Amino acid sequence: MIVLAGSTASAAGGLSRELNVQDDVVDPAAHNRAAWDKSVEEGNEWSTPVSSEEVERARKGDWSIVLIGRQPLDRSWLPADLTGKDVLCLASGGGQQGPILAAAGARVTVFDNSPGQLGQDELVAARDGLELHTVLGDMRDLSAFGDATFDVVFHPVSNLFVPDLAPVWRECFRVLRPGGTLLAGFLNPDAYLFDHEALDERGELIVVHKLPYSDVTQYSPEERAAKFGADAPLEYSHTLTAQIGGQLDAGFVITAFTEAPHQSNASAAYMSHYFATQAHKPS
Repeated sequence: MIVLAGSTASAAGGLSRELNVQDDVVDPAAHNRAAWDKSVEEGNEWSTPVSSEEVERARKGDWSIVLIGRQPLDRSWLPADLTGKDVLCLASGGGQQGPILAAAGARVTVFDNSPGQLGQDELVAARDGLELHTVLGDMRDLSAFGDATFDVVFHPVSNLFVPDLAPVWRECFRVLRPGGTLLAGFLNPDAYLFDHEALDERGELIVVHKLPYSDVTQYSPEERAAKFGADAPLEYSHTLTAQIGGQLDAGFVITAFTEAPHQSNASAAYMSHYFATQAHKPS
């Protein structure tokens, strides 16, 4: 059975307008909502739902999910038994991680900025008889949830789609119960140093950008449309101070760290493309 929870769209939109100091024209939450809805229609790999077979295996304890890249998560990062655990899949729509965790026994809420992404989770839940909630909103505003609501926040690589991270970490800390776990994946900021076209088209690593990078400040709307397409999501690099220091500033204790290459571009031979942290809210 699927339950569709209420939307925080209006609150999220207001927050994004208030916090968007880099560009007083572009609303990143609204732009990226439309961009990801289109990506779902185009069959983006992160919008492709898991199969019924994968759900059935998860019900029997045979499952894996990804936090960074295509690397299966070390299951020791999660509670040994997910049965009855309240899990927030934060900015994690697409019909992938949430349904698997629900099939493994967790009480799952999937929170995402894209109705299309949430629709993929709803599709799997209806198809395979899973109970999960979906909530629409901006990851920087979790006011749809009370304090100490969740045991786990699962936050795969997605904070590159918002310009500021401090609200994300504060909200994660607030909604977790004491002793709760935050699993966060994020992009190595150095990945933004390189010329996009040279890397993707010719496999060349040519440094052209200063950090921190953003699509909004680096390019005009016309340049963005020419390079990435007018409907492409807006991306923002974040320093490790914002990523790791931000979690510490919010009150988390970081207990594990890992990294992974990008499986399909030339940077893999030289650097890790993704980082991930396991952090806990003190009891």
